[in-house]
Amino acid sequence: MADVVQLDPNSLQIPNDISAASSVPSSPATARNDCSITPLTPSPSPRVEVRPRMACPFTVVVAIDFGTTSSGYAFSFTQDSEAIHMMKRWEGGDPGVANQKSPTCLLLTPDLRFHSFGFAARDFYHDLDPEEARHWLYFDKFKMKIHSTSDLTMETELEAVNGRRVRAIEVFAHALRFFREHALKEVKDQSSSVLEGEEIRWVITVPAVWRQPAKQFMREAAYLAGLVSPDCPEQLLIALEPEAASIYCRKLRLHQVIDLSLQPVTNGLDLEVSRPFDSSFRQAREQLRRSRHSRTFLVESGTGELWSELRTGDRYIVADCGGGTVDLTVHQIEQPQGTLKELYKASGGPYGAVGVDLAFEAMLCQIFGDDFIQSFKAKRPAAWVDLTIAFEARKRTAAPGRANALNISLPFSFIDYYKRHRGQSVEAALRRSNMNIVKWSSQGMLRLTQEAMNELFQPTIINIVKHIEELMAKPEVHGVRFLFLVGGFAESPMLQKAVQRALWRTCRIIIPHDVGLTILKGAVLFGLDPTVVRVRRCPLTYGVGVLNRFVEGRHPREKLLIKEGREWCTDILDRFVSVDQSVALGEVVRRSYTPARLGQRKIIINIYCSTTDDVTYISDPGVRKCGTVTLDLPEPLPLPGAVGGAGGGGAERREIRATMQFGDTEIKVTAVDVMSNRSVRASIDFLSN
Repeated sequence: MADVVQLDPNSLQIPNDISAASSVPSSPATARNDCSITPLTPSPSPRVEVRPRMACPFTVVVAIDFGTTSSGYAFSFTQDSEAIHMMKRWEGGDPGVANQKSPTCLLLTPDLRFHSFGFAARDFYHDLDPEEARHWLYFDKFKMKIHSTSDLTMETELEAVNGRRVRAIEVFAHALRFFREHALKEVKDQSSSVLEGEEIRWVITVPAVWRQPAKQFMREAAYLAGLVSPDCPEQLLIALEPEAASIYCRKLRLHQVIDLSLQPVTNGLDLEVSRPFDSSFRQAREQLRRSRHSRTFLVESGTGELWSELRTGDRYIVADCGGGTVDLTVHQIEQPQGTLKELYKASGGPYGAVGVDLAFEAMLCQIFGDDFIQSFKAKRPAAWVDLTIAFEARKRTAAPGRANALNISLPFSFIDYYKRHRGQSVEAALRRSNMNIVKWSSQGMLRLTQEAMNELFQPTIINIVKHIEELMAKPEVHGVRFLFLVGGFAESPMLQKAVQRALWRTCRIIIPHDVGLTILKGAVLFGLDPTVVRVRRCPLTYGVGVLNRFVEGRHPREKLLIKEGREWCTDILDRFVSVDQSVALGEVVRRSYTPARLGQRKIIINIYCSTTDDVTYISDPGVRKCGTVTLDLPEPLPLPGAVGGAGGGGAERREIRATMQFGDTEIKVTAVDVMSNRSVRASIDFLSN
């Protein structure tokens, strides 16, 4: 028979308007608040509730791929779900670059009002007078802050280029509101009927390595932006970026991909041999550029012909190489239904293309001095943005085996500011730095040799390749047939060649033609059918603290709590799910709780998490409080024949059954009052710690 389990007071928060039911008798354990609830039944492992596939209640799905360096949206009508419509071509842009998405940069006026987003923000900021520009708030690549902040809250701030700070949630809401307005206008232009707000399902992409607080943050920003109402949370889906790419990759036909495994492997120096590789990718991009005037992509109704070679049980990796992060996911395609099963928890890290930009900035600091670069960024913010744009455009053309140097134009204000700040020319600074891999051109340009570009790219690329190799070495991932490279950074010939050289003997390396749009298209497909990923892996161990009957010799004495004459062991972690556990869609964890007192109106339960499963107590190293579940209790219904109103002295203990779902991209909670069968308002919060 199972031990009696009580919820640990440590895992509870008792709101100010709720007093504890009774005081805790003295005991060896630290004095604590009494429980406001008691679990009635410890739950077994997660069970599956088969959810019938509902007819889609939405008329259109709009997906927003919110990237670190570039963002965009696409949509599809549910009545014509094989056609995905990309957003309109953006005004502005960089010469020689096919811009299907917009740079993720945002401009606020000096009084903090929204001004513009994307190319419009970048170009307006560029044209401002340098003195005036110092008062405007320009945000660039700000998504990285959400990944790097360990204590993310609704009050977390972002710093603009000029040093002023604004709440991050407001910056993200401005960007999402911009996409909402543009997307709605396009959808309405193409729709024959008048669309109501509730007919649109929205999808926002996030990296798979993001934790629950960051996912909730994006949801809250979407509420603030007016995409959907908090009262209709099911109208918004959070899609995981590599998962979305995987969903789209199922649809690929052979003519829509480049198979690097069929390309000759070179040392990166033999131009004649490497030309077929480079030209095939250029041809693919040219074909894509020509097809973009229609902006409508057709996808297979079933799985694409690329999958005809796969047998049941075959597995593949999707490596989403984006601007800020690299995200890896391992999937198995389940025939004949074509659903996906995740085989290993999502992994990755901050090894995106921005790492190359940071290496370039470090190189500039080495040449011109860190103090000068920081001063220039603060005093000439618009010119600094110009310099980063110039580098970004040239970075895209870097390729292994390239003989001629890459020229980066230095803004005139950089050259002038350096001369006034240091009393010497930029050319003199280069000579003094002894950095032979960077030359000066009399036309006002830095000339980066192949060696210099290698130095900028290699640290980031080495991290990516190492991460893929480490993942492939794991037993659960053994026998991978395909590696799909997707995301904006996957367009880089430098990365492609490095991955090809390292892994061509291990698996087939596939790059979709429209590699930068793969996630966006997959996010639309996910919105049309969120049940396509049938099994996911849990990234962390989650649970609550409970009291269990104290067993001498098994439990440490410092965990002993004596309560009403009985001995309890405190701080035991009652697991909901374990790290890397397979959790099917619709799989739930149930716990039943009862209020400690009559008239109690709120139950708040602390949730704990750990990166390992080797934990026993919530006080163990590596275990941290990560969120709360709040249950708002309705007034109990009077029992038939009860005297003196609801919840009389002899009333049966009230049971609140909470159901937690871990198989979706976000953790969800629902609850019901068992006696009355009424729903209890339940919410889960990861941002209030």
